[in-house]
Amino acid sequence: MNHHSTGILRSRWAFWAGLWLGLLLNMTAPILAADPIRSQELFDNGIQLFFDGRPVESAKVFDALVANVPAAEPELWQRGLALYYAGRFDDGRKQFELHRAANPNDVENVTWHFACVARDQGAAAAREKMLPVGEDRRVPMREILDLYAGRGDAAAVVAAAKAGEEADRRNQLCFAHLYLGLHAEAVGDAELAQRHMMLAAGPFRMDHFMGHVAVLHAKLRGWDIPEAHGDQDKVP
Repeated sequence: MNHHSTGILRSRWAFWAGLWLGLLLNMTAPILAADPIRSQELFDNGIQLFFDGRPVESAKVFDALVANVPAAEPELWQRGLALYYAGRFDDGRKQFELHRAANPNDVENVTWHFACVARDQGAAAAREKMLPVGEDRRVPMREILDLYAGRGDAAAVVAAAKAGEEADRRNQLCFAHLYLGLHAEAVGDAELAQRHMMLAAGPFRMDHFMGHVAVLHAKLRGWDIPEAHGDQDKVP
């Protein structure tokens, strides 16, 4: 996710270009059995269904993709998101655990794994089973990780997101409120989850993959999304 959040279309071709190159270089069996055209169609359909607000159908398409190209599964963090919103939390947990091998420095992977475990087994279990992660230098990922681990708070996340270059703040605040909202939902605070996620989907909305996820989250929960404007928030 730290290298996949720059745009929906880019995430499609970049993923498959890297995967097929890797398979070719390693001369692995899956490329002999897989149909790359069919795989691309499945990936595109899974993404389309996801952002159409149909995560259950999206997750099933991603399941078919994994069946078609088993070697692709560790890379498919997009499948993990579909599984979360489809309510298949244990499957989502497994997907994010697999993705750690492909992307070991991604705090976002840790947060979605946490959310899946928390929704399935409770927040205490989610903290106990948090995935280890390397250094993610994006702002405010360190503070987000501290919050999920139980050693930080929302105020520190927002403060970090507001720091730095002015041109970066909107994006930082989008990520901050997205993951504050996800954390609040995971631990059962629906009101706080809505407050944060509406900021990520509204005033701080960004035109990249995870920015669109914030909008989708709000829509799936039945919330009316405010217009994107301004750069100030009032959530502590």
